Amino acid sequence: MSLRSIISVSAIIGLVLAVACSRESSPVASPTGPSSAVGSGAAPDGSTLKATAPVAISPVNDQAVNDTPTLSASASTLKYGQGALQYRFELFNDGGAKVQDSGLVASPSFKVTTTLDFKKRYTWHARAEYQGGVGPWSATASFISPEGGYVRGSEVFDPLYNGKSVGDLLGNVSFIPGKGLKLNDGSGYVRYLIPVTITTGEFSAEVEGLRSDAPGNKSKVFGMQEGQDDFITNAYRVDVQYRGVSGSPPNSITFRALYGSATKLSLRYEPDTATRFNSVYNLNPSTTYYWRTTWGNGEFRVMVREGGSTGPIIYNQAVPTPNGTYNPSPHYAYLGAPLGRSGDESVSIPGAIYRNVWISTRPKP
Repeated sequence: MSLRSIISVSAIIGLVLAVACSRESSPVASPTGPSSAVGSGAAPDGSTLKATAPVAISPVNDQAVNDTPTLSASASTLKYGQGALQYRFELFNDGGAKVQDSGLVASPSFKVTTTLDFKKRYTWHARAEYQGGVGPWSATASFISPEGGYVRGSEVFDPLYNGKSVGDLLGNVSFIPGKGLKLNDGSGYVRYLIPVTITTGEFSAEVEGLRSDAPGNKSKVFGMQEGQDDFITNAYRVDVQYRGVSGSPPNSITFRALYGSATKLSLRYEPDTATRFNSVYNLNPSTTYYWRTTWGNGEFRVMVREGGSTGPIIYNQAVPTPNGTYNPSPHYAYLGAPLGRSGDESVSIPGAIYRNVWISTRPKP
């Protein structure tokens, strides 16, 4: 074999061996998992999680909301692997200051819990997070906060802590900035005319300033009636009581609801005497109590929570209402109660401070 032939054969053998070695040394591709979704460095937008940005769904585009809103967005998707994503929402006021961080939540939905200024523009955004990695923020969305108190059809909302009321202020009352409306003595009360009668509904409020051994007898926290004749003899009188030092017994919580007659016992609903005597509470004037009255669906109920709307329940009594319907027309509701012909039997509670009043056919949001 000539020298040229030997060199050619050697070159071909070397090329074959090189290709074979390169094939043997090529790494085997590993499957992607959740950890591959978290990068080691931040993207230009600051994200470290390889996921899609959520899309804001509601509220958006300066939508005016009537209640404290729930922020909602579409779910994010990991670009590699799978994993249970969590979400974070940030809320900003009209000056651009962050007023709430939701912390990590399990779904792309978050109900705002901070107190919003009335009729202001707020902005928000959301992102997904996973194992310390953070995804890109959604585009910024916006809404206009509630305008404050209102009376609409069968619904009343009256914050009161903003120094205004949508009800009629009667007798000796005054506003306490940032707290609510104070009934300074037994003559003070607030009156609401509800345009559409509520036959099944809720009447609730946060109340501060209630104390044991206060003056009065069957002192009223709430009241309702038909029209504007005498409160005590009204056929649709409702009164929710925290009895004063002259009550029987003092410091007891109780109620009475009349479903169309001031005289027919079959249309009068109230706890029995034993229940009333077992419902004595020494309330603290510096504590906020959440009072919630509901009627319809076969019962009349009063519930009281200590410390606010999510606090422990200290009183929860219901009476079946098999006869009649609560159907006053026109329908009036009160914080406290108007003074009736029986004098201190219908007096308001001196020193009671009310805020976040809600009267509606639906539960308070």
